[in-house]
Amino acid sequence: MQPQTTSRDGTERTPAADVCGPPWLEGLNGPQAQAVQYGDGPLLVLAGAGTGKTRVLTARLACILHQGRARPFEILAVTFTNKAAQEMRERVAALLGGVQTEGWWLGTFHAICAKMLRRHADLVGLSQNFTILDPDDQIRLLKQIMEAANIDTKKWPPRQMIAHIDRWKDKARRPQDLSAADGGELAAGRLVEIYKTYQRRLKEINACDFGDLLLHMITIFRAPENAHILETYQNRFRYILVDEYQDTNVAQYMWLRLLAKKSGNLCCVGDDDQSIYGWRGAEVGNILRFEEDFPGAKIVRLEQNYRSTGHILSAAGAVIACNEGRLGKTLWSDDAPGEKVRVFGLWDGYAEARRISEEIETLRAGGAKFASMAVLVRAGFQMRAFEERFVQLGLPYRVIGGPRFYERAEIRDALAYLRVLAQPADDLAFERIINLPKRGIGDATVQILYAHARAQEISLYASAADAAQSEDLRPKVRGALSALTGDFERWRSLLGRMPHTELAAQILEESGYIQMWKDDKSPEAPGRVENLRELVSGGMAEFDSLEEFLEHVALVLETQDTHGGDYISIMTLHGAKGLEFDTVFLPGWEEGLFPSQRTMDENGLRGLEEERRLAYVGLTRARKRAYVSYALSRLTYGNWVDAIPSRFVDELPAEHILTEKDGGMPGQSSVPGRSDGRSVHWDSSGFRPKAATSAAAAPAPGYKAGAQVRHAKFGNGRVIHVDGHKLDIQFEDGQNRRVMDSFVSPAEG
Repeated sequence: MQPQTTSRDGTERTPAADVCGPPWLEGLNGPQAQAVQYGDGPLLVLAGAGTGKTRVLTARLACILHQGRARPFEILAVTFTNKAAQEMRERVAALLGGVQTEGWWLGTFHAICAKMLRRHADLVGLSQNFTILDPDDQIRLLKQIMEAANIDTKKWPPRQMIAHIDRWKDKARRPQDLSAADGGELAAGRLVEIYKTYQRRLKEINACDFGDLLLHMITIFRAPENAHILETYQNRFRYILVDEYQDTNVAQYMWLRLLAKKSGNLCCVGDDDQSIYGWRGAEVGNILRFEEDFPGAKIVRLEQNYRSTGHILSAAGAVIACNEGRLGKTLWSDDAPGEKVRVFGLWDGYAEARRISEEIETLRAGGAKFASMAVLVRAGFQMRAFEERFVQLGLPYRVIGGPRFYERAEIRDALAYLRVLAQPADDLAFERIINLPKRGIGDATVQILYAHARAQEISLYASAADAAQSEDLRPKVRGALSALTGDFERWRSLLGRMPHTELAAQILEESGYIQMWKDDKSPEAPGRVENLRELVSGGMAEFDSLEEFLEHVALVLETQDTHGGDYISIMTLHGAKGLEFDTVFLPGWEEGLFPSQRTMDENGLRGLEEERRLAYVGLTRARKRAYVSYALSRLTYGNWVDAIPSRFVDELPAEHILTEKDGGMPGQSSVPGRSDGRSVHWDSSGFRPKAATSAAAAPAPGYKAGAQVRHAKFGNGRVIHVDGHKLDIQFEDGQNRRVMDSFVSPAEG
């Protein structure tokens, strides 16, 4: 055993391994080397962010092989992505002098289970050459089944139903394990029956979906008549290594436990503080219960961080320490403390985008590359403000994990409606939305309209208007065309008579396009609705007319790559896991936005703790600099909404942050920039704020409807409605805004 040393914070640390040892031990610190060289028995490597977990897992595999404790085919190594599996192959091969890794049991859960299932497919009613369906095929098959059962697929979208079936499979629940009540009212109370039919149909076409790969193998392993098959694999895999264990679901956990039951040699590497995928089935309890599930387990904590500075680590550690459901560890670094985390309190979302852009320009002027910076948002709709600002300033950026705001399908659809409104001769735009949402106007009809348009040398829109009055098409199609062109004529008559933002909102509502996404129960649908609202209330509101806005969008979409790959990255916090940047900007730290109110409402304390883990992940993506920002007012769906800084801002320790707020902000408080002069505490549920007046804070004066008030940013206004401490005020610029009473003062004179 290596001697212990004491670090600068008084904590005992284990020194680095002898650099003269085997290649897989070179440069490892004490805990890393301990995990690599640990012998038999269950082992949990609790690896904090940036502590070198992948290196440890790879080195342990190489060590086992070199010491002859197992042959390559006697080790099962499981990763979560094909990329991670390939990287592990390459690293092990390099450590062992170019050894061949083909044929190893090294891959993702799905890849390994597919390999197993090919050998035993007959035991679950399949042939060895079974097909694996992709998500689109799943939905198409389920739709056929539901239609045959006379279930309304508009009221119960197949995409939503397949998501529920997938969740059951993630929990290793077969149709026979469920009762009809488990499906609730879904699919008219018949979802379990549909699931049963779906599984039967899969066997008939000799296919399975991704969830079946694990589910079928668990079924095979648990069947008493197949005990010899399970025993064969238990004997074969003398050591099992698993990466990202905190992200495993119930089925993956059950599969691993069955395989490791005999040898007990299960090594799992993960970080409970980075479990952020509960919404897609990950079960953080798998890692939290490791010692209970595997008695005698050894836990090795990797706490020395090689990525972030001391101030960033201390700030992130203080936030995550507020979670109760964690095993606990404290990240530290031998590097200099570095810069403190910067916390900005800003007036609104526009000021936030401007402030972050200024910081980016300053860093770039100092020699930093754009590629070393990232903006990490909680919700996709937040991206638009930054994209707009970056385009305006000529700052190159890329959206990671999805298209840029104006390139998203729902935004392009909405823009097509607006383009037809402004220019009826825009054939491409009209063709895009002629049957969106569904109006019964198929491709054949569109081709007939195009033929008429070419013959008469008119636009597709004019052709549709002509067809609506002719006898050439079926009455139902003529009616749909008449209604659509009639709507456009009515909307066009409103141009210039009402604000273009209000007209756009009216079009998206009356056309049924917004309702189409509200009715869509897919996980992406709520985000699409938010993006559409952001388009109208945020993007369009900055321009004086519809024409000016559409011209701006055209220029945005025309922006070309002129920076040779040096881009600022914009992405969601979920998409940032596993990445790192010199500088990270974390905007929108406001209650309801982050932590997400929807997540807390749906999942309670568990949801709140996952949101806090997201905050931890965001902070620990930063190597040198981290910026946290929040706005005191944010334009949401056309209304200015007063915002309260996130509880996560309160949890940042004062000694590790530097605070800044917009000039002219009123008041002082426990959270920098909070202008109500009060602390925010949390009720027993931990989910909603309640004000607690501090001794030093004077109570805000009471206001009544009709009172004349002054706001430091928006100027003079008249109170038109009072809702507790919230005031609806009509300001002199004609805008109605909702603000806290403590943000205003009685108007002079």
